[in-house]
Amino acid sequence: MTARSVALTHNATRMRALLVALLPCVAVSVLAGQIAGSVDVEADLRRMTQELMDAIAPGQADVWRRYLHEKMLQVDENGIVRDKEALLQELTPLPAGLVGRIEVDKYRVTIHGDVAVAAVEMQEHLDYYGQNLRTRFRSLDTWVRTPEGWRLIGQHMAAVLKEPPAIRLTRDELCAYAGVYHLTPTITTTIRCTEDGLRSERVDRPSVLYLPELRDLFFAADQPRSRRVFNRDASGKIIGFSDRREGEDVRWTRTAEVPR
Repeated sequence: MTARSVALTHNATRMRALLVALLPCVAVSVLAGQIAGSVDVEADLRRMTQELMDAIAPGQADVWRRYLHEKMLQVDENGIVRDKEALLQELTPLPAGLVGRIEVDKYRVTIHGDVAVAAVEMQEHLDYYGQNLRTRFRSLDTWVRTPEGWRLIGQHMAAVLKEPPAIRLTRDELCAYAGVYHLTPTITTTIRCTEDGLRSERVDRPSVLYLPELRDLFFAADQPRSRRVFNRDASGKIIGFSDRREGEDVRWTRTAEVPR
């Protein structure tokens, strides 16, 4: 091997070593750039989302028109589906006597190339003729990157349901609901009265405490979509209850009383 060959081999070895040493630095640099880019996109989308929320109360449809994609579809908190033009027609100022604002509270986004999906939680403050109402909403927003910038192409809104306030019933009123109720000949639940509400017990299931929302209408904690409605006959005697969810009833029949 000549001296020149030895020198070339040595230089090649040094070059490979240098490349191996630099690769982690390059990877870290690229990753840092991607993270910074993601943070910038999230900040931009959150800012635009807040602009959209700020435009609702005054009915500033032009703001929504600017940020909505032409093929945008929205499902609102009442389950109504609207395209861009139908949504813009809904944007009118709040009537006199109503003062409101919506704040973006939580924002989380994932980016997939030219598509960004954001989970958003918002707090609405509404002065309704002197009464202060607070409602939370969640939405899943889909944005697409266009030559004009990011545009909102899909949105699914949902209201964050809350438990209603409970009323007070006397122990005698509560114990009138106590009894054994049948769904089928083999599926039963036993209801017992407590100081504050009704304790529902089923075999192989944890007991559930139901609190009175109104007379004959009860709710359980962490089950805001459901209500338990007690049914009476013409004489006023309790003959069963219905577990109601989204307007659909599962009916139970009272078959026995239990000691108070």
